Amino acid sequence: MTGYQGAVMSAVQIRAIGQGVLDCTLPKAQWSHAAHLAAALWLLAERPDIDAPYAMPGIIRAYNLACGVANTDTGGYHETVTQASLRAVAEYLRQQPLHTGLAELCTGLLASPFGDKHWPLKYWSTDCLFSTLARRQWVEPDLQALPF
Repeated sequence: MTGYQGAVMSAVQIRAIGQGVLDCTLPKAQWSHAAHLAAALWLLAERPDIDAPYAMPGIIRAYNLACGVANTDTGGYHETVTQASLRAVAEYLRQQPLHTGLAELCTGLLASPFGDKHWPLKYWSTDCLFSTLARRQWVEPDLQALPF
């Protein structure tokens, strides 16, 4: 399951990524931007028992620690990027037809502007987005408002 960028993921792979993050068993090498989006998509689409915006910080912090990644002011968990990504995935899901399959949803999401890992830089300046404050807490965009 390595190298998701540009690849089509099956529903089984998407669920395995999401569950692997929850269980802290997903190999670190597989935690790409595409895997982040796939995990967010899975949580929002198939795990209504998990309040993703509330739970994701703890989930990612625990996963990072399990992979040997420290959550610091310069690395590891990033609150603004995480919450913006969850909002983007939620908006994407709202725009899709009901009963669209998980794999199809993920393929569309990765092909959307959010599939580009640099998409937040359309809304936040580099200095703002990569500030300690933005890593620690939600910071509103400083270039333009999010469209959702």
